[in-house]
Amino acid sequence: MTEETPKTEPGRARALLSTADFRLLRAALASHARATEDREELAKINALHHRLGTYVPDAE
Repeated sequence: MTEETPKTEPGRARALLSTADFRLLRAALASHARATEDREELAKINALHHRLGTYVPDAE
């Protein structure tokens, strides 16, 4: 007779980043965008900045 191990459900997923983290990341990206002159990198920064903004819209 074999003993079965009980199946356990995974724990509830927790958020990796907070709302404040998204705001801080957007501010850091904006600062870096002002400092870079590489157009290709700037396009990537702008796209990421926009995607982060869809999660936490500016209150400004």
